[in-house]
Amino acid sequence: MKRLPPLPALHTFWVTAQCCNFTRAAEQLHITQGAVSRQIAGLERQLGYALFLRQARGLSLTEEGGEWALRAQQVFGLINEAVEQIGGRREVLQLKAPTCVIRWLLPRVLQWQKERPDVPVELTTTVAFTVDFRRERFDAAVIYAPIAEQAAEARHLFDEQLTPVCAPALLAGLHTPADLQQQVLLHPTRDERDWALWLKAAGTHLSHLNQGPHFETLDLAMTVASQGNGVAIGDRALIGEDLKAGRLAMPFELRVPTGMGYYLVYPPGKVPSAGLLALMDWLVSQAQQSQH
Repeated sequence: MKRLPPLPALHTFWVTAQCCNFTRAAEQLHITQGAVSRQIAGLERQLGYALFLRQARGLSLTEEGGEWALRAQQVFGLINEAVEQIGGRREVLQLKAPTCVIRWLLPRVLQWQKERPDVPVELTTTVAFTVDFRRERFDAAVIYAPIAEQAAEARHLFDEQLTPVCAPALLAGLHTPADLQQQVLLHPTRDERDWALWLKAAGTHLSHLNQGPHFETLDLAMTVASQGNGVAIGDRALIGEDLKAGRLAMPFELRVPTGMGYYLVYPPGKVPSAGLLALMDWLVSQAQQSQH
């Protein structure tokens, strides 16, 4: 196999071939005219034939030089295309989250996209509270898990704290927890455990605890509550945006911890990319701000 021409010399030839002038080529390449002439001469010696006809009126391409100019244009065109396409390829982060956290997470993902369009995020929602990175191809996931010692791959977002929420129009009839007896109770799960836990902490017994509608997700229960159709039980951290916007209100100050929390995790044993690290740090800071 013949030795290939050096790429710098070939690039110098390509630039010179476009203008057929050593001086203009030198200006474009930011080198001296002598350096251009020497590189072209060296390339011609290696190839064994002339690429330019040196005439009193200037330069012109030989037949071989014309063929090399076409090939060089193709080569450097491919290189430029590779630089644009590969260098411009954006990392799309695949993020999974349970539907119960979407009211908090979605506005922040949208804000992240505005602030960091160079690191787009594709969000997948699920009713599952966990993730199996061995079978699921996600870069990270928000999980709902017991508050305990977490692996190094876990970043704490916030702990779950239950409190009743309702439309602002219902606040006038809710002075004490006992007033809930006159309201429709909305359950974010198929059972009544969240309401039961909060009512126990409040020292209140309601005879109609199991009579309100039950929903598949927290998001549905919050939506119905915001429409004034009852009082739901929800996580204070997840409804912060609704409280700020006035869609929901907290009739009581009591917040009851459940021993559960939300964590941002990534695959164990895998080094997260710079974009993923930036996203995780940003979401953790957002979670800390939302608790104030």
